[in-house]
Amino acid sequence: MKTLEECLKESVAFHGEECPGQVIGTRMAITGCREIGIKDPKSKAERKKIIVYVEMDRCASDAIMAVTGCRVGKRTLKIMDYGIMAATFVNLETGRAVRIRARESSRELALKYAPNITEKYDQQRESYKVMPEEELFETREVRVAVPIQDMPGRPVRRVRCDQCGDWVQDMRDVQMDGKNLCRSCAFGGYFERIK
Repeated sequence: MKTLEECLKESVAFHGEECPGQVIGTRMAITGCREIGIKDPKSKAERKKIIVYVEMDRCASDAIMAVTGCRVGKRTLKIMDYGIMAATFVNLETGRAVRIRARESSRELALKYAPNITEKYDQQRESYKVMPEEELFETREVRVAVPIQDMPGRPVRRVRCDQCGDWVQDMRDVQMDGKNLCRSCAFGGYFERIK
């Protein structure tokens, strides 16, 4: 694994700015990979061995993507938007998984590690770079059963929605009243069809 400085540089280039969330996400990715035995998540040998579940759609998620190479489009990054500054790293080869959550107390500890910086945002960003891992994160071993339809690779199945005609992949279809439906037709979606 690259150094924190190297990883943070990649993360900032991807995200567009260095912020506290970038530092947390970068350190989360480094810690998560180390804990599940992944040395170089972007390498050809290991890039198909890792899935990361992020629990927020914030800056830290961009950092995790930049450091691990995991992407939604590669089916190796899963967004579970629980609004929690946490991520779970899974080694698909060994089954080992760890969930890393940023400690709320790290916000207040920022003063201890960057006492000469008065602006809270800057203080947190700089302190998160040097704060001991155990003060910044809670790391727990967990078990994650990754279903076949969520694994990287080609779609497991494609089914056409009997109502709207959209094609539904990876067993995301719904069987209702003897029909194959997309979730939008079955339960309502985030958009409304006009025509």
